[in-house]
Amino acid sequence: MNAILNEMEVRVLGCLIEKELTTPEYYPLSLNALTNACNQKSNRDPVLNLEEAEVVRALDSLKFKQLAVVSADGGRVPKYRHLLVEQLRLSPAELAALAELLLRGPQTVGELRTRAERMHPFPDLAAVDAVLTELMARTPPFVVRLTRQPGRKESRYAHLLAGEPEISPEELAPAPEAARLKVMAENERMARLEEEVASLRDEVAGLRRAVAEFKAQFE
Repeated sequence: MNAILNEMEVRVLGCLIEKELTTPEYYPLSLNALTNACNQKSNRDPVLNLEEAEVVRALDSLKFKQLAVVSADGGRVPKYRHLLVEQLRLSPAELAALAELLLRGPQTVGELRTRAERMHPFPDLAAVDAVLTELMARTPPFVVRLTRQPGRKESRYAHLLAGEPEISPEELAPAPEAARLKVMAENERMARLEEEVASLRDEVAGLRRAVAEFKAQFE
């Protein structure tokens, strides 16, 4: 797959996969149902607030890229489904892992196992790891293993359907030494104490002014 998706296309595609696996009785999705799924507050990062017109534009782009289509089931309302099984030959386990990455961004193996459980059961972490390995072995790869973040024991994985993921400078910075963390904590404590002292001084100065004004009334 060579198509590069934008943020809205990523959300729409992730929702189509998710709803097929979690609520197959309501799949394919109408435009209204798909928009509600895109704007869902649970299992989403970031939380979006897309208009139906934006979802239509994303669907049109996905149809052009042969990743989504209007369902041929008929009915009074057009309904939409994804084409990842037909186009990319993805298994249910691969679809579940990929959907989680599309809906919530980079995650560890443990996070993926817990969160993807609602779409497909993974017996253990090794099963998730095997699926990720398969997705990374595709040509071109669908998933990449990110450099381990400072302070984290596990690496995270990200999808590549929107191109290479952006890594913030904070994520690339080395973890500070224990001694530096101690100094930083002491500096923060001293800064808080200085703020408290300054506040007390202001209060005392205010009280002195009030007393002086009170005394002046009797002079």
